Amino acid sequence: MKLENVVPWGRTLKEYELMFKILEEDKEKRILGCGDGPASFNAELTQSGCYVVSIDPIYQFSKQQISRRIDEVRPIIMQQLTKNLDGYVWDVLGSPQALENTRMMAMNHFLADYEDGKNSQRYVSGSLPHLPFDDKEFDLALCSHFLFLYDEHLSELEHIQAIIELVRVSQEVRIYPLISLNGKPSSYLSGVVRHLESLGISVSLKSVEYEFQKGATQMLVVKAA
Repeated sequence: MKLENVVPWGRTLKEYELMFKILEEDKEKRILGCGDGPASFNAELTQSGCYVVSIDPIYQFSKQQISRRIDEVRPIIMQQLTKNLDGYVWDVLGSPQALENTRMMAMNHFLADYEDGKNSQRYVSGSLPHLPFDDKEFDLALCSHFLFLYDEHLSELEHIQAIIELVRVSQEVRIYPLISLNGKPSSYLSGVVRHLESLGISVSLKSVEYEFQKGATQMLVVKAA
C-alpha cells in the first residue's frame, strides 16, 4: 500500500450511530471498526469509556504522513463533490462547506488521538480478508464505506471472503452502504447474500436513519448461525 493511493476521509461517531443504528446497549459491546480510516469514531467512543478497536491499512503510516495526505486530498475530494451535488442529500449537512468542516473536525480529532491509540493498540494496521484477531474476539464489527461501495475494485468472491472473515472475528457484522460509487445498488449484493445463506449464515437488510449518498438507506446485518 502506498500513501499516495490513500484517500483519507473521516466520519464522526454521530454518523456511525446513524449509519449502523448503534444503540446505547451496543456501546457496551466489544466493537471492531473495519476500514475506519481517519474517523473520530474510535476516539469519541473511547473517551466515553467504550471498548473499540479500529483496523485499517492506513495505520501503518505516521500521524504526520496521514495529516499531510489529508491536506493533499482535501481540495480534490471537495472539487469532485461539488461537481456531483445532485448525487447527495443535503438535509443534515446543509452544504459542501458544512460537510468539509464536519469531516475536518472528525479527522483532526482522530489525529489528536492517533498516537495514543496506536500505543494502546486501538488502531491496528491490517486489512481484509485476513484480520489479526481471534475467533469471536468482538461482539460487533462495523464496516463503513468499503464493501459494496467499491465493487469496481473488489470481486464478488473478495466480498464474500471479507464478510466471512468479519463473521469469524465477531458475533455480528453491520455493513454500510450497499450502493456503489456510481450511486446504484451494488451488483454483488444478491449473489453475496445467497452465498452466505448457503453457508448457514444469517443475513438481513435493515433500514437506517442516514442518507448522504442518495439511495444509501440500508445496512447489511450478518450473523453466524
